[in-house]
Amino acid sequence: MAFTKFLDPKNDFLFRRLFGEERHKDLLIYFINSVLHLKGRHAVQEATYLKTIQNPEIASKKQSIVDVLCKDQNGTQFIIEMQVAKTPGFEKRAQYYASKAYIHQMNEGGLYQDLKEVIFIALTDFIMFPKKKDWKSSHVTLDKKTFEQDLKDFSFTFIELPKFNKAIDHLETVEEKWVYFFKHGHTSSDEEIERFIGNDLILRKALNVTTQYSMTEEEWNTYEQALKHEWDNRAVEQWKTMEAQVKLMEAEEKGMEKGMEKGMEKGMEKGMEKGMEKGMEKGMEKGMEKGMEKGKAEGRAEGEVKKAQEIALRMLKRRIPVEEIIEDTGLSKEEILALKTA
Repeated sequence: MAFTKFLDPKNDFLFRRLFGEERHKDLLIYFINSVLHLKGRHAVQEATYLKTIQNPEIASKKQSIVDVLCKDQNGTQFIIEMQVAKTPGFEKRAQYYASKAYIHQMNEGGLYQDLKEVIFIALTDFIMFPKKKDWKSSHVTLDKKTFEQDLKDFSFTFIELPKFNKAIDHLETVEEKWVYFFKHGHTSSDEEIERFIGNDLILRKALNVTTQYSMTEEEWNTYEQALKHEWDNRAVEQWKTMEAQVKLMEAEEKGMEKGMEKGMEKGMEKGMEKGMEKGMEKGMEKGMEKGMEKGKAEGRAEGEVKKAQEIALRMLKRRIPVEEIIEDTGLSKEEILALKTA
């Protein structure tokens, strides 16, 4: 790969620098309007930054912090997130953040009818929805029968970067250029940058913000720290995934062996009762088949429980509320409390 002067905009620090600073507010507004296809009177004209720590009490126990939180001229709130590492329950976290932003409006006083819409936009560097082919998905609340959108205060847009495969010369919209920027901007040559930026001055500004030359020494050090933290998290997640897979395979093998032993014993006993030659053949076949199926199921179940317990332990260490752990792992409250006291 040729040398490039551009840094990775997916970096936690750089992402907030792009969209979370007053001096770069035009980038934030341009991004929101491009991704949500807002035009005319529906477009965001002005943005006011809000505190990203939504609840000090919860924030002290777990990260209740969003990357960028703002509201437009009409009071509509926008949460902009960049998620690099694959995290269990990210879609639930998105709904949690949106609900906190919604509830916080009442903390400021007012009536229920004055509550404003909350729009969540996330770019992910992993595949969230394996069954969906498109790189972008938008989620709203609809009536199951008529598909009417009567409840309009929440919407969620997810952009899955790994699914975006358009080449520079095939980019058609500003939105696609933004997505290309986040996926390939930091590895693009100057010539490639010119091809997809063209005369777009705001996108050019975004590129300029992602150069090392635009940073102070302190900002550069913060960027590197965030980059190291990101690499460490990815390495830990990969190791945990591999470890969980190995344990699951071991549990399945153990279950199969146990099932085969039980199956052979039962098959032989049943076969001897019905007749030495015919009974043994038929009994062994059925016993082995049922035993292997049961053993396999037991092995998988044991592996899945262990995996859920490991996830619950990690969440407990991060002091995530038990109710949230129950939703993410499927374990009961008693099982989680037992892990906590073990």
